[in-house]
Amino acid sequence: MKRRVTLQLTGCLTALLISGYACAATELSALFMSQAAYSESDVRAMTADFEKAHPDIHVNLEFVPYEALHDKIVAARGAGSNGYDVVLFDDMWPAEFSRFNMLKDVTSKFTPEMKSKIFDGAITTVTWKDKQYGMPWILDTKYLYYNKAMLAKAGITTPPQTWQQVMEQSQILQQKGIVKYPLVWSWSQAEALVCDYTTMVSAFKGDFTANGKLDFTTPGSIKAVSFMKESLDKGVSNPNSREYLEEDVRKVFSNGDAAFALNWTYMYNMANDPKQSKVAGDVGIIAAPGDAPGQVASMNGSMGLGVSQTSSHPDQAWQYISYLTSQPVQNKYARLSLPIWKSSYQDPAVRNGQEALIDAADKALNVMLMRPIIPDYSRLSNMLQQHLQQILQGQETPEAGMQALTKSAARLR
Repeated sequence: MKRRVTLQLTGCLTALLISGYACAATELSALFMSQAAYSESDVRAMTADFEKAHPDIHVNLEFVPYEALHDKIVAARGAGSNGYDVVLFDDMWPAEFSRFNMLKDVTSKFTPEMKSKIFDGAITTVTWKDKQYGMPWILDTKYLYYNKAMLAKAGITTPPQTWQQVMEQSQILQQKGIVKYPLVWSWSQAEALVCDYTTMVSAFKGDFTANGKLDFTTPGSIKAVSFMKESLDKGVSNPNSREYLEEDVRKVFSNGDAAFALNWTYMYNMANDPKQSKVAGDVGIIAAPGDAPGQVASMNGSMGLGVSQTSSHPDQAWQYISYLTSQPVQNKYARLSLPIWKSSYQDPAVRNGQEALIDAADKALNVMLMRPIIPDYSRLSNMLQQHLQQILQGQETPEAGMQALTKSAARLR
């Protein structure tokens, strides 16, 4: 009897297979967050399309809240090759991850031509000491959202151009009984609080270092947290902001219970969706203002995808990352997270229906302030969150809190 021989031409080793045997698909494990930017359903759809194009690769997806992401990645070190192949990481973590050799160095994959097509701020996301540890994927910052109808009802014809004007317009809205708490923020004791604070530091031209050392007592840094506390003291910021994360902010704004909100890109199209928002059609967006008309504030809230050092399938993992971060895929899913590719912003498919967002991004993405990056960032962030919360709760003054933080931060490396 003649045996039937089949030639398998997928990413498995090309081989002659005798009938009855199969070539097993490469199994990848990937870790993502279930919060802001791309939705879980979007990531699953992208992955399904990738698997169709690469039938020899199967990707097992895991989603966790942002707050659990860092510790999940660190804990997986002990799992060796049974850990994650691909991980989503925040722009502050390459310093720590490179110290402990947790991500593959992919610097050689970044050609000068490729770098020229990507926003500099995006590349910074995956860079530490001139080396790249992944591919930028989520290019994001926080924008100031405003309710057009509320402002019009109050007789306000233009959105605020400075944070002082935000305060003044909020007081007008409040005095006219249009909304109880005009401002809403994500000030829970979490990384979201650090992101809002960094935006305000950018607004007041502050910095996190002085004379080469961590310093949170610079004038701009003190002004930033003082403004945050003042907005609570004047009653224009929702006091529950001290317990809110980004999704809470979106829901409050979308429910018509705030006139202003600071949040990520993803909120724009969700707040304009009548199926999940009462204010659809009345959503305005601008780059977060600075301390003077014409100035803007911005912080780098971008994230990258990297290959774990312990991955048994680094080539396939990089294939998957390259697909997710490719321009066609990013353009297709540009409603919740804007592409890292410069030319995408002239693409009608990306611009249509979100021109205001693109215009705001065009201003904000060029001035993004990085959070204070050190290898021991996780501890620093926890300390910063605690002192900011104590200030916002009235347990410390801005000056005393930031002085205590600076003293404690001096012991970190």
